[in-house]
Amino acid sequence: MADGGKCVTVRVIDRIAEIPAAEWDDCAGHDNPFVSHAFLDALEESGSATAETGWQPQHLALYDDGGRLDGAVPLYLKSHSYGEYVFDHGWANAYERAGGRYYPKLQCCVPFTPATGPRLLVRPDAPAGVADTLVAAMVELGGKLGVSSLHVTFPQREEFERLGEAGFLQRMGRQFHWENHGYGSFDDFLASLNSRKRKAIRKERRDALAGGIEIQTLTGAAIEKRHWDAFFRFYISTSNRKWGSPYLTRSFFDLIGASMPESIVLVMAEKNGKIIAGALNLRGRDTLYGRNWGCSGDHPFLHFEACYYRAIDYAIAQGMKRVEAGAQGEHKIQRGYLPTPTYSAHWIRDAGFRRAVADFLARETAAVAEQIEDLAELSPFRQEPE
Repeated sequence: MADGGKCVTVRVIDRIAEIPAAEWDDCAGHDNPFVSHAFLDALEESGSATAETGWQPQHLALYDDGGRLDGAVPLYLKSHSYGEYVFDHGWANAYERAGGRYYPKLQCCVPFTPATGPRLLVRPDAPAGVADTLVAAMVELGGKLGVSSLHVTFPQREEFERLGEAGFLQRMGRQFHWENHGYGSFDDFLASLNSRKRKAIRKERRDALAGGIEIQTLTGAAIEKRHWDAFFRFYISTSNRKWGSPYLTRSFFDLIGASMPESIVLVMAEKNGKIIAGALNLRGRDTLYGRNWGCSGDHPFLHFEACYYRAIDYAIAQGMKRVEAGAQGEHKIQRGYLPTPTYSAHWIRDAGFRRAVADFLARETAAVAEQIEDLAELSPFRQEPE
């Protein structure tokens, strides 16, 4: 394949372990933990994201004529639409009712992770054109495999725009993120809220610890096997209750705990010496990402304390810029997490189906933009000094 007149080689890799971790991470960078070799390898090694679970790795690796890895893409051949958090089940149903075959499809993403991050992984010193070559390679692979579609979910805004220029359909979603405006403490953050919300949060934090509940924020070597055992029990219980089946295996947590311990921020709640709840976060260079939560029993406001307020506490103490609290949840607004757009891009092979999806997205995008604007008006932050 030619890249700006230079000859490059693009390989399809069915197991990320085939690529040396240092080479992959030279392309992925160190800002986002989810695209790291350690995280993606843990998903595969643990049996969480494999062909057997409907996530067949088809990662792209782009090498220059000297054999150096200059770019990569985390890519999967999917036999379903679960674990993506950008929902296309309606598209699949419509296409199959019309006589088409929606699956398999290609999915460029981090499995089970609704967090914005790089998807076109390019070495900082790679020549110009590598990102565009990776996009072309994804489309070419989609054609060779005969898939109905190719989906790039939760890319960065710059990648989203590049994909749009390459002819991908563009889709907008929303999440709720907390931004650190130079706060020195949690009280500084509270001072930026209107008095009613400030009082409500203080009450929630007091009530969350009622009855002698204690909370620890753990990272690195402080996280023990008993913490992972308890957290996995909560994860399984929550997954069974909400989605019907869990995505992640027990060994996945051991693997990330061993291979990327300083990226793990685990909030654990105990009562009478027994762990009763936990919230898993991963930290990037300037962002804390909330991922999973679970709890045994009914403990009012403990979810808000463990998932939202402790995350803010940690981000302020570490000088981080933001907290991304995951998918869904308009209740996050009154706790300082404001609506923020997220993005995805979609290549549709069938021209008629593409026109139908494009028409849907035009209407959906307008509705999402209006919703974000309306939700922003619910902001708890003071508009003027009290």
